Amino acid sequence: MGTAYTPGLKVSEGAIISKTRRLPIKGEIAVSVGDEVKPQDIVARAFLPGELHAVKVAEKMGLEPVEVEESILVKKGDSVKAGEILAKKKTFFGLLTAQCASPVDGTVEYYAPATGHLGIRERPRLLEINAYISGKVSQVMPQEGVVVTTYGTLIQGIFGVGGERQGVIQRVCSSPDEPFTPDRIPSQVEEKILVGGSIVTSDVLRKLSQMGARGVVVGGIVDEELTAFLGYEIGIAITGQEDIGLTLIVTEGFGKMDMAEITFRLLWKLEGKEASINGATQIRAGALRPEVIVPLRSPRDSDRESEREVSSSQLNIGSAVRIIRFPYFGKLATVVSLPPEPREIQTGSKVRMLEAKLLETGETVSVPRANVEIIEGEQTPR
Repeated sequence: MGTAYTPGLKVSEGAIISKTRRLPIKGEIAVSVGDEVKPQDIVARAFLPGELHAVKVAEKMGLEPVEVEESILVKKGDSVKAGEILAKKKTFFGLLTAQCASPVDGTVEYYAPATGHLGIRERPRLLEINAYISGKVSQVMPQEGVVVTTYGTLIQGIFGVGGERQGVIQRVCSSPDEPFTPDRIPSQVEEKILVGGSIVTSDVLRKLSQMGARGVVVGGIVDEELTAFLGYEIGIAITGQEDIGLTLIVTEGFGKMDMAEITFRLLWKLEGKEASINGATQIRAGALRPEVIVPLRSPRDSDRESEREVSSSQLNIGSAVRIIRFPYFGKLATVVSLPPEPREIQTGSKVRMLEAKLLETGETVSVPRANVEIIEGEQTPR
């Protein structure tokens, strides 16, 4: 039997989950190994350098660079405020005064006599990193960040938009094939993560955002509806930085797609529980998936074998997979064959393939192994 290792979309009811919280530059760590943390607890902080502004003093004062040096009123290292005079000089036989003011609050970083330009750097900006999930600090990387570990449920989606948020899970559809229509919007959605069925529209997303919902988890969305919600067509870069009021996680793909049964049932069981969600996605590199994390009480000692560190999985005959490339994007399937020999595809490249039976139609298709992701869980989806 041929085997391979492939990234998987995790649907794990109970797993040990570790999240690295890393600063972009060196800073200070606010916690220690063993500390219990909540999602909004600050675990690390740093000061980001402010923007550097090149003030063209000579041009602004109508002088040659050689004339500016004697008129400069500040020196390197001085703090200045927006509107403060940086240089002043009497002109036209002392009848007029030419001067130049600082455009921002900041610190004088340099003066260039050759050009008559002066550099002012804005004040450093404080950046704080929170824990994102409830758990325990399992590792500290001095000046860099920490690792927070928890036991809980992890559900990954195939695509998402919007960043890290926390909220309480609330279901709005009674089956995985039901669309999340406007009439299903609850009267109170503040701080809630709403679980739908097969699809959601831009109108519903906009209304939920205005009402204060934290997130939406559904099976699919039509790409035109996503564009209408965002206000622009999304590219292939990493998502998660969108300036929107909520986080959207799509578990199956684009179009009207029923949520996988295992995912839907698990989210139902989690109703009323606090969850952390993140829509950040990077499909091409296979390194970043949108996620729902619900910390739970650690299992009893007799159940310790149910704990599983989230990791890569083995692809075997019978594995439940989701296809992540055209023309079967988002389709759920079961692996029926893993031919060992590489086959030539349309591009002319030879790659290792697999044959999978589509759950929706029963059709058996052949796709490159790199074009599928394992759906991890206790049962085969749907």
